[in-house]
Amino acid sequence: MSTNRIEGAGRKAVGAAKEAVGKATGDKSLQVKGKVQKTIGGAQNAVGKAQDKARAADRDARTR
Repeated sequence: MSTNRIEGAGRKAVGAAKEAVGKATGDKSLQVKGKVQKTIGGAQNAVGKAQDKARAADRDARTR
């Protein structure tokens, strides 16, 4: 599993928590920071998934 997937999932979770705390406390700045971090984490996770698919395809091609 790509480290980008792991780090991305972590960032996404922290971002979601920040967004929730921002909503609960009425802190718009924290809410926006959480959304941004969540989006970045999702993108990083997607990159990791693509890396994993590329590795799997390469592995499959080598075994044929």
